[in-house]
Amino acid sequence: MTDQNLPDDAPATNLFPQYPYQVYEMLSAEVAGLTDAQLDFETDQWEWGKWSIRRNLSHMSSGDVRWLWGRWRSQIFPGSRPDAEELDSIVNSPHDRRLNEDLYWEPAAILGKLWEGLELCRSVLEGETVASLRSKELEEEATSLNGRYRHLFPGGVREAPGDPSRIFITLETTFRHRYYEYTTHLYNIQRLKRAQGLTGRVYIPRVGYWTDESWDRSEP
Repeated sequence: MTDQNLPDDAPATNLFPQYPYQVYEMLSAEVAGLTDAQLDFETDQWEWGKWSIRRNLSHMSSGDVRWLWGRWRSQIFPGSRPDAEELDSIVNSPHDRRLNEDLYWEPAAILGKLWEGLELCRSVLEGETVASLRSKELEEEATSLNGRYRHLFPGGVREAPGDPSRIFITLETTFRHRYYEYTTHLYNIQRLKRAQGLTGRVYIPRVGYWTDESWDRSEP
């Protein structure tokens, strides 16, 4: 059964079986056993080399919270949460779109926050249906990845009436964007490994931004 054939009242988890285990297993396996020098290798030779493996991982580990709690909070978290202060601290990290590196630097600590973010995804998906995931919308800038690559989200992105600089994305698009971020940054991690003479360890599903023909797929 394809995504488009799922009934409206089907659990939203049917749309995203990758959460949480598949995503976590891919990323944790890819970074297992790396030394600090390998984790922190950066280079200006390629645009994708300017963020180390550690920082790619930190970016991914904060992303689910930054999206679901930071942007969708009013629509999907109607009440208070006991972990609200911790979620706020991730959204308001002093480091650009990453975890607070003063608190989460070691791989085990970063992976711990990755798991918590994926569990947050799971909890949201369990409370939604296919129909609700496709009907809830959030306004964004059209210059976002969702806007520039809207062909990757059929039916999930629409232009704001009278304002081409703004778009509306569905909650389904947000989850698909997050998965595309995971596969794309995993691709970057494997390129960073190849630049150091290392070999990738996991198969990356051929979906996401990195598969678009316009994406920078330069290699070391």
